Amino acid sequence: MAKGVKETPYTREILRLAALIPYLETFEALEGATEGRSKTCGSRMRVAVELDWADRIVRLRQAVEACAYGQATAALMGGHAMGRSAEEVGATLAELEAWLAGTGGVPTTWPGLEVLAPALRRKGRHGAILLPFRTLLAAIEDAR
Repeated sequence: MAKGVKETPYTREILRLAALIPYLETFEALEGATEGRSKTCGSRMRVAVELDWADRIVRLRQAVEACAYGQATAALMGGHAMGRSAEEVGATLAELEAWLAGTGGVPTTWPGLEVLAPALRRKGRHGAILLPFRTLLAAIEDAR
């Protein structure tokens, strides 16, 4: 990279995912849904889920106000949430937290999270990346 030129924080894949968030609605449409906020960056999102008899996700709706890393994570979370349980979401959240903290490998319990690797050295973005899974887990608990 040329001297004086800053490295871009987002890859094309991150930006592509950020533009493809599934089950996206406006914040107003999700009034009363479970809301989460990142203390580190101010990102916020709302998630509403419906569960089946086994407490697995059968419907998901989300509203996202976050940087491209948070939006990309919301896209990955939403794209693979159907049929998941609180235990599965919790396991992924634990793997993701360890990976971001440098104490674990790339999460294997949820597809696609490896594209977030450029954020490993951007600690200020970690809150936005964790937010979709934290909010989803809280939404499942609220729906039970």
